[in-house]
Amino acid sequence: MNKKSFELKLATIPTLPGVYQFFNDSNKIIYIGKAKNLKNRVSSYFQKTFPSQKTKALVQNIYDIKHVVVSSESDALLLENSLIKKFQPKYNILLRDDKTYPWICIKKERFPRIFFTRKLIKDGSEYYGPYTNYKTINILLDLINNLYPIRISNYNLSEKQINSNKEELSLRMLKKAGNIIILGFHIGDYSNSNEHFISEKDYNSNISSVKQILKGKFAPSKKLLKKQMHRYSKKMDFENAQKIKEKIALLDNYQSKSTVVSSKLNNIDVFSILSDQTHAYINYLQVAYGRIVRFHNVEIKKKLDESDKDLLLLCIIDLRKKLKSNNKTIICPFDFSKLISAKFILPKAGDNKKLLELSKKNVALFKIEKLKKIQIVDPERHAKRILDQMKNDLRLKTAPIHIECFDNSNIQGSNPVAACVVFINGKPAKKEYRRYNIKTIKGPD
Repeated sequence: MNKKSFELKLATIPTLPGVYQFFNDSNKIIYIGKAKNLKNRVSSYFQKTFPSQKTKALVQNIYDIKHVVVSSESDALLLENSLIKKFQPKYNILLRDDKTYPWICIKKERFPRIFFTRKLIKDGSEYYGPYTNYKTINILLDLINNLYPIRISNYNLSEKQINSNKEELSLRMLKKAGNIIILGFHIGDYSNSNEHFISEKDYNSNISSVKQILKGKFAPSKKLLKKQMHRYSKKMDFENAQKIKEKIALLDNYQSKSTVVSSKLNNIDVFSILSDQTHAYINYLQVAYGRIVRFHNVEIKKKLDESDKDLLLLCIIDLRKKLKSNNKTIICPFDFSKLISAKFILPKAGDNKKLLELSKKNVALFKIEKLKKIQIVDPERHAKRILDQMKNDLRLKTAPIHIECFDNSNIQGSNPVAACVVFINGKPAKKEYRRYNIKTIKGPD
């Protein structure tokens, strides 16, 4: 890619968080990076001076640049990690090990434990995350333990196990009215001398509240925290009141989960389409084991008046064949299950909906980038596309080559004025602009 092509590419990259990929002349990914601002980060590689010989060598081997937009800097970090693990680019060294981000697990067991883990085990347990910041996990677990004491021992508390081993558990478990009751020895800090009793029903109720927090639904917990804060304030215990206030602030600032990585998703292909009169733009996201591992954009020039549905069908078949995808689930705006051997999902909510929205966001930005390139390289073609679009949208017989826009104004019914702006061939014709002081008409008429 020559210097002019790079400048054109850089001019159209959005100022949004995301992940970028550098390709060499063999179309192989040589570097993957994340950015809070894609345009600023990618542009920084093409300065006159290089911070190191490694960066200089990297830049000298860049032949093409691709990028995908995500919702947040945290999502960018997660996506970067997934892509580096899949493609192992030459110039990426920091994340080439087997590092995975931790999750919070609610164990599938009687009186569930809550802890963080790097391993996702499909045993019916529920996982929340992943989290890119250990501080966030510690804050959440600390918050949960302060609100709802959770057991930390790893005893098997099934009724069968307790009945078969009463002596060993006699100091830790009681049976009362047919219900298992946990003693304080099993809850929270082992050094706490105060014993707490909780029924299985109340414990499970607490677990339900914890799940709401981990899903980002904080209203019930915030209500409880505010009551605690006011209680401390009335007692003039401002130190503890401040601690509770800080916990409320953490809840306000906490974002519950990522679209980029989800334990609930498996192997999925995601497609979205956006079109105008002459072209269609398609985005493809490939999800493997809950992680986005590939993204691809395609521009198609229409030959006839093809519908979005027809164009997307052809593109899905072509891209899945070229990229060797055998995923059995496809998320897209249309159901092609009678034509393609796969399960099609047209999502209305949840993680699947968020994936489709992410794809739609990227295809919209891809279209904008393409139009920006046309505007820079071929301004006349850009203007013609705009005028043709206006012709169709306004149902005109011909394209509006000459446009005059008038507006009138006055000050409380007096001193009426008017202005006219003119566009010729889609461009402002500032020499034709006019202002008028209206003297022949009085009042706001």
